[in-house]
Amino acid sequence: MKRWMLKAALMASALWGLSFAHALTMDQAKRMAVGESDARVEAISQAVAQGSEKTAAYLQALADDVVKLAGDRVMVVRNGQGFDPVTGQAVTVPPDADEVMLNNRLRGEIDTALAALKLFSPDVKLRRQAALLLLKEPDASRQPLLEKALAAEKDPTVQSLVRQARAAAQLTSEAANDRMLAARELADSKQPETLLLLNQQLSQEQDPAVQKQIQSALAKVEDSLRWGERLGAMFTGLSLGSILLLVALGLAITYGLMGVINMAHGELMMIGAYATYVVQALFREHLPGVFDAYLLVAMPVAFLTAALVGAVMERAVLQHLYGRPLETLLATWGISLVLMQGVRSLFGAQNVGVENPSWMSGSLQLLPNLQLPWNRLLIIVFALAVLVGVALLIGKTRLGLFVRGVTQNRPMASCMGVNTARIDTYAFALGSGIAGLAGCALSQVGNVGPDLGQSYIVDAFMVVVLGGVGQLAGTVYAALGLGLVNKLLEGWTGAVLAKIAVLVFIIIFIQKRPQGIFAMKGRSAEA
Repeated sequence: MKRWMLKAALMASALWGLSFAHALTMDQAKRMAVGESDARVEAISQAVAQGSEKTAAYLQALADDVVKLAGDRVMVVRNGQGFDPVTGQAVTVPPDADEVMLNNRLRGEIDTALAALKLFSPDVKLRRQAALLLLKEPDASRQPLLEKALAAEKDPTVQSLVRQARAAAQLTSEAANDRMLAARELADSKQPETLLLLNQQLSQEQDPAVQKQIQSALAKVEDSLRWGERLGAMFTGLSLGSILLLVALGLAITYGLMGVINMAHGELMMIGAYATYVVQALFREHLPGVFDAYLLVAMPVAFLTAALVGAVMERAVLQHLYGRPLETLLATWGISLVLMQGVRSLFGAQNVGVENPSWMSGSLQLLPNLQLPWNRLLIIVFALAVLVGVALLIGKTRLGLFVRGVTQNRPMASCMGVNTARIDTYAFALGSGIAGLAGCALSQVGNVGPDLGQSYIVDAFMVVVLGGVGQLAGTVYAALGLGLVNKLLEGWTGAVLAKIAVLVFIIIFIQKRPQGIFAMKGRSAEA
């Protein structure tokens, strides 16, 4: 108790004269680094009272364990280079310089001091981060700090967070009335961390009135977070659906329009992913200054590489097997094994990492418990762009007209002068190129390896069959629907049972409606 009172008194006295006008001195830096714990705690509190940017930097250096002591001087050593914490000038680090040691108590004091300095920062974002940190790690001794910060704060959002942090610090008070007021204040919190704090206090609370208030606060916080959880599940399902859409778009052409059961479709995706990896490596080695632009170059490279491999497959093997779907299945399965082994020979059997550009890193914070990763958001946009491009290509261009003509009536198209063999090659190369784009997108959300395509080939066929063979609209509905349903079911039943439920649904649906969501058209229908 005496230690807590000393700690609170020192912090209160530090906050009384809080100002950023005074600079750090070498004597203060030394007193914070060496001596008895009580003396160092007092020195840290005084440093907060006379806080400056150098004080904050020095405290952060202490927290990072990069402060050393050489005689009567302390220095900050980062990456082998020493700096004077007062002047910032470079200094020589003696070989016998001693490490500054910190115990748990001092580390807690330094964290509190850093939070204190950030709470009074002119940057609103830093003050918000500091308030969130104090909310996540409540401590009764920080109440004077929070009272002072609350009196000086002008931003409504930060004010609310500081009040919640103060309430979290009061939640373990010995006075039942304080705990009651704290639970009432925390009821308005929309932070996920508040649930943990309230549940912890509820498990040890003895006062019935306070228990009731905590339970009421828990219900209110859970209700405020529920929408974030729902929207998060929907976004996850939409993200999965967009990936399935990318994967299945190419298959909708090669299987849906051409009637080829292409078991090497996953390996074409793998080729697109490895093409992205190669472009990344070239940019890192030869163009590091514009590394963030590598993905813009990788997309057409992935498309063209996969399209070229697909064109070779069609001309060398598949053109002799049209109208015999089971034989195309066996042939493309053999090709898939060859492609996987070829990649293992070139790049090795281990997965390779593809780094996100900086503009795809991070996330968009919409709600306290809802963060949308930028890579997932941009993949959704990319999938929609590819879908629009494919729809325009099939519906508005001369190539699309020929593809639709050959698909609907091959003999008549041939009689009209259409080179059906060339159109077959173009169509298969297009579907393969779209698979390459899918692989490029998948490289941004996971590792790239020889078995990449095996994880998606079954789902891709399910999407195409469920949507209706040869129907782009059906592919869109099926991909997004399966993604959303799968993720929503996962929240209730778990991942394994959700997969089983989706598979059972598809089997029953196909039994009742073999043509899928939309009526089947093309060669398969004619057969």
